[in-house]
Amino acid sequence: MTCKEVREHMLDAIDEKPVATVDEHLRACATCAQELESMRQTMALLDEWEAPEPSPYFDSRLRARLREAAAEPRGWLSWVRGPAIAFALAILMMASIVLFRNAPDHEAPMNAKSTPPTVVQTGTAVSDLQELDHDGDMYANFDMLDDLGTEAETANP
Repeated sequence: MTCKEVREHMLDAIDEKPVATVDEHLRACATCAQELESMRQTMALLDEWEAPEPSPYFDSRLRARLREAAAEPRGWLSWVRGPAIAFALAILMMASIVLFRNAPDHEAPMNAKSTPPTVVQTGTAVSDLQELDHDGDMYANFDMLDDLGTEAETANP
């Protein structure tokens, strides 16, 4: 038997219940035998120990403190305080979820139809940027590029 296995059966050995393999190991291993003896001494001390008696006035003082605690004036909101806080937090959480779900998506691209058209002179920087933006929208659609490629091939045989 190993020392670990003997430690699992150490309480049986303290009660002096015969376990042959444990006894053999204890005769051969001084460390385990010393640990067993230390545990026996500890158990003997615990058997001798007596819990201290409470003072004779303990019960009467405890009852007096309980009466004082019960007689303390409490506000009319004291019984509501716990549930009210929990209810308020639940309402706050639900409101934040509703507001989060109904919030506008700021990352969505601007809709071109929602802005009024502006007249810009050709050849200016603004018109060039608008043209590049229009080209970017066109290049974003790859199907349109494929169609443009076939149109160019058919036009130039």
